Amino acid sequence: MLKRTIEVSTDGTKLFLRAKQLVIARDDEELSSVPFDDLGFLVLTSHDINISSGALRACAQYNVAVITCAENFLPAGLQLAIDGNTLHAERLQAQVAASLPLRKQLWAQIIHAKVRMQAANLSDGPARSRLVAMAAEIRSGDPDNLEAQAARVYWGKFFDGVTLPEPFYREADGPAPNGLLNYGYAIVRACVARALVAAGLHPALGLHHRNRYNAFCLADDLVEPFRPFVDARVLELVKGGTLEVNKNSKRPLLALLADKLTVRGENSPLMTVVQRSANSLSNLLVEALKSDASAPKLAETLELPEPCPA
Repeated sequence: MLKRTIEVSTDGTKLFLRAKQLVIARDDEELSSVPFDDLGFLVLTSHDINISSGALRACAQYNVAVITCAENFLPAGLQLAIDGNTLHAERLQAQVAASLPLRKQLWAQIIHAKVRMQAANLSDGPARSRLVAMAAEIRSGDPDNLEAQAARVYWGKFFDGVTLPEPFYREADGPAPNGLLNYGYAIVRACVARALVAAGLHPALGLHHRNRYNAFCLADDLVEPFRPFVDARVLELVKGGTLEVNKNSKRPLLALLADKLTVRGENSPLMTVVQRSANSLSNLLVEALKSDASAPKLAETLELPEPCPA
């Protein structure tokens, strides 16, 4: 079942638990209620929200990702369940035991999918053809750093034909519409982190990303092929005249979680595809622990989004 995403952006809103439901109230009036079993993401944008400890505890119990936003509307915090899977110990053991060759092969699969998706976002031409060729050349661990080379080609052409207030370069603190990209990426990253916990994996133990100060290294690995879907939505917003994160632009970015993607020839909502990717990663890590299958063979079973058929 596709989980719901609820954003709370009005000051004075109160959230509390009652009979396995999240109750939303304001000015002593109950506005609505949502069963926690139906809820996937709770995005808290306002700075004056009162949420009870019971509601937070229920969010953890039902694996609801709670995202808190800063003054610029960008996600600043994320609460996840500590244990979202009954086989957490087994999955965590397999994750820790993953060999370096397997992790390198998995990273190559992830970057291959990302670059193919970036190519699909561009119009036919030399840049798109170059990205397709780069994707085919990615090797175990991406020693040639084709991911970075592809990014330079991709961002050099992505906003062609669109009028921007200043030349675009992709950096978190860069000019508009970087803020829109940051917001969309953060929402999808939270979705990936939630799916990893549900699959019994720990989001801090990455395949490629390694940072002692980052609690979501694995989420930062697996989110990569989903970034181009955010890019495409941001391009739509920019073409419509929206350059900054605001009340109107957040809604279509949050709606990305329900948009249809393709995986293994099947169309499913992004949230479902993310969960399939996390589950397949978890399963293949367990398989690696129990069998002598080769790293390339196992890595090929990782389910990742792919370009929609033409």
